[in-house]
Amino acid sequence: MKDTTKLALEASLKNMMAKKSFSRITIQDITDDCGISRMAFYYHFKDIYDLLEWSCTREARKAMNGNVTSGTWQKGLESTFVIMVENRELLLNVFQSIPHERIERYFYRKAYALIYDLIEEKYRTCGLKEEDKVFIADFFKYCIAGIFIQWIRTGMKEDYHVIEKQLETVLMGSVDHAVINFIGK
Repeated sequence: MKDTTKLALEASLKNMMAKKSFSRITIQDITDDCGISRMAFYYHFKDIYDLLEWSCTREARKAMNGNVTSGTWQKGLESTFVIMVENRELLLNVFQSIPHERIERYFYRKAYALIYDLIEEKYRTCGLKEEDKVFIADFFKYCIAGIFIQWIRTGMKEDYHVIEKQLETVLMGSVDHAVINFIGK
């Protein structure tokens, strides 16, 4: 398995985050816990934030589990909430420890990719201009990411099933409607 060292570093980071704030964790803490050299860490990651983002991206990919099509995105959304709840303490630790702009950028990138890919899949041949695809994906990324960020900001106390249903209700057909409006303009 080529990612064995990366997975070990991720496990060490999570282990450290269970003990102290992310902002107080050093690369030395992680490598000591993992039993590898600092040089091995830097072979795989440029810094601790890079490791954190790799871990979050891996978790997000696992949550979506290929459910990024127009017919399956709801299942991916539910899985994302489940994984976030399972990692609640870690997420709250990160949210309280690092600049919120970093977290927001991460959610914006993931939400943008999801919406853009859905538009590409469903409307590839309809003549929608690239700048219109980008605008629609940008518009919806702020909605989706904003909901997730606010949920984390408030301590993830609200039942995620309620938020999930609200997101599904708002998004169901909204992207399609936006695309149709742009094609017809």
